[in-house]
Amino acid sequence: MDEVHHWVGSNGGPEFFQTLKRNVEKLAKAGSRWVTTTNAYNPLEDSVAQQIHESQMVRMGLWLYDCLEGDIEPDELRDESKVRAALKQAYGDASWADIEGLTRTILFDRTTPDSTYLRFFCNRIAESSDGWMSKAEWEACLQDQDPIKAGDQIAIGFDGSIRGDATGLVGARLRDGKLFVLGLWENPRDPNQPDWEVDVLSVEAAVKRAFETYRVEWMYADPPFWQENIGRWAIEWGDDRVFEYWTNKPTRMVQAVERFRTAAMVQDLKHDGDEDLTRHVLNAVVREVPQGFLINKDSPRSRKKIDLAVCAVLAFEARADAIADGRLKIRRSRVVGF
Repeated sequence: MDEVHHWVGSNGGPEFFQTLKRNVEKLAKAGSRWVTTTNAYNPLEDSVAQQIHESQMVRMGLWLYDCLEGDIEPDELRDESKVRAALKQAYGDASWADIEGLTRTILFDRTTPDSTYLRFFCNRIAESSDGWMSKAEWEACLQDQDPIKAGDQIAIGFDGSIRGDATGLVGARLRDGKLFVLGLWENPRDPNQPDWEVDVLSVEAAVKRAFETYRVEWMYADPPFWQENIGRWAIEWGDDRVFEYWTNKPTRMVQAVERFRTAAMVQDLKHDGDEDLTRHVLNAVVREVPQGFLINKDSPRSRKKIDLAVCAVLAFEARADAIADGRLKIRRSRVVGF
């Protein structure tokens, strides 16, 4: 069994592992054996790799768990000598490994989360998932000049809930990718409001206001709980402008998250410094799936919301598709000479 750090609940990995293991165990006396190979796991995912490592069978010495780990901590990943030493430890006698190339990648490539370097290059189990975006990385995209104005061409991302999570609406200006918040409805977690729900009429009003104030060229909206509303928006504002975007489709969402982060790393996107958007972006953590990386809350029951971060990803993706469709109209000044 290979790559069992990818065998998680969402893809049925643990159940499949149990089926295979049971059949091997039944024939153990006849010589059946099972072997797994894996990279270091993410302890938030409860993968098969984690279940094996934490099993009492390993602690008792009945199952052999063998690995070489690089001796390095997350805050040491900018120290060239420590990175190089950790890679040499982790790769052991694998003479084909490009230690110098891997060292440069870890030191200078900021498009990959540090937890990935720890797990896949240094064979270290990341004790907690890395944040998706660091404060410094996000602040580097701040642009408090050139504010969004009425009539600007924009794209919109919408992520909705009813009670538990927040509902958000984020815009992205087409010409420069500048993000701004059009609305946020977040559960206050007030014990005096145990039955709090999102004000649907307020959300409807915010969407209407956005279409009336700006030139909305493309809107991506996550449908759960809001399919009827989204359908009505498509009828009212045009089904060539309002589209469903299912964030639970990992292949598509992985690509959108990767494009957003890459744009942030090279500052091809901007934001106006909105405190709620910043809070949600910095709350988001990386979760690995077979297709790549998604963003999540730090735990399923966490009160640290990330909904505006999801909206921002959808808005930025909607912007890209609007531009690809030829909807960006650049106004040019006309110069007249005499």
